[in-house]
Amino acid sequence: MRRGRIKKVKSSAGGGFAAFAFLLPSIAGVLIFVLIPFADAVRRSFFDSMGRNFKGIENYQSVFSNEAFQLAVKNTAMFLGTCIPLLLAISLVIALLVRAVRPKGRAYKTTYLIPMAVPVASIVLLWQMLFHDQGLINAVLTAMGMDPVSFMETNAAFWVLVGTYLWKNSGYHMILWLAGLDGIPDSLYEAARVDGAGAIQCFLHITLPELLPVLFLSAVLGLVNAFKVFREAYLVAGAYPHPSIYQLQHLFNNWFAELDVGRLCAGAVVVALVCLCLILFLQKAFSRED
Repeated sequence: MRRGRIKKVKSSAGGGFAAFAFLLPSIAGVLIFVLIPFADAVRRSFFDSMGRNFKGIENYQSVFSNEAFQLAVKNTAMFLGTCIPLLLAISLVIALLVRAVRPKGRAYKTTYLIPMAVPVASIVLLWQMLFHDQGLINAVLTAMGMDPVSFMETNAAFWVLVGTYLWKNSGYHMILWLAGLDGIPDSLYEAARVDGAGAIQCFLHITLPELLPVLFLSAVLGLVNAFKVFREAYLVAGAYPHPSIYQLQHLFNNWFAELDVGRLCAGAVVVALVCLCLILFLQKAFSRED
């Protein structure tokens, strides 16, 4: 008995060491490329641009009183509040439609994933062809006798950015929804139909509750990907675009170009804390236990 226990302890210790050795490269990468640089950013947010003279919370006061920061926060919050709910709803509807037309749905899944494989430069070129003052859309409007619209110089630029984000990310989130839908046991629907439940009742009381973990994951990934849309906006409109699409990434890029490292680090710390609180809120809101 004692020898058997010793063998079990040795095997569990060996398995724990193997697991740690397997995870060590990932842990080292996160530590070196994420945690240590972020800790240094937190430290430098309390110093001047050279990182030598301690300034206390002066950088944070400068960030919050900056009008460009206030505008960027407003636009970013409006963009996130518009895009993420639309993305979740549209991708879920697409997933339900694709699942309803199986096995032909494989072709539809491939079609919706194409935007993810398109390079950013190609998207920017397409964007310019469509929404430029002399682009295709204005050519159609002119042919119809309507006045052309300067999309990138008016508030319409915001909706162009929203459309680009939805077009590029809907396919990926559709795959997440499909994975969640495939994980719901058919026995739940069969039992509900036996009890007289209709399609809407099954969707509200079975599908949605079972999809809460996928909803949380999709919302977090949508939040992260929303910050990447800056690339398209920057390549099309430059560092100082129309005020409706001037976001936090534009502001941080301009501060970096000016080597205003103190305010840049302070702003980055504030955004990281806000994103962390938002993710924790989403996790609490979409918890299946609640």
